[in-house]
Amino acid sequence: MSTMTTTRAAELHACRVRLARGAAAAAEARRQVRAAICAWNAPVDGDLAVLLTSELVTNAIKHTRGKTITLSLRATRGQLRVEVHDTSASLPVPADAPADAEAGRGLMLVAALAAEWGLYRTPAGKAVYFTLAFQPDPRSGVRCGAKDGRVS
Repeated sequence: MSTMTTTRAAELHACRVRLARGAAAAAEARRQVRAAICAWNAPVDGDLAVLLTSELVTNAIKHTRGKTITLSLRATRGQLRVEVHDTSASLPVPADAPADAEAGRGLMLVAALAAEWGLYRTPAGKAVYFTLAFQPDPRSGVRCGAKDGRVS
């Protein structure tokens, strides 16, 4: 039996968004991730990408004093990579928080649900990232509507 499958060309899509550090940053980051996944037709679990992005942005907001944080998105070679850059030199460590704790489990979620995660120092501070592998048929995803022109 012979079957044909379509394959996605190895395309590169990338964008960087500067976010004002504050309560609205996580919501804006979620909007940007949704828009990128839709614009790039990235076959990832969009709900998971949004959740993990929200965790990283929330950590950056809490633990840096800078006025902005930067969200960097890249889709290439079978994966989506999301990075959050901030000006803090302190490196995060996953906490061993109990299951009923109201805080402290964000990096545990990222470590458990991402294909890969990590961090590195930058000249301005640090970046924390995660990757999600492309899926042949993502069951959960981002609902794509009209293009808003935010991501290209």
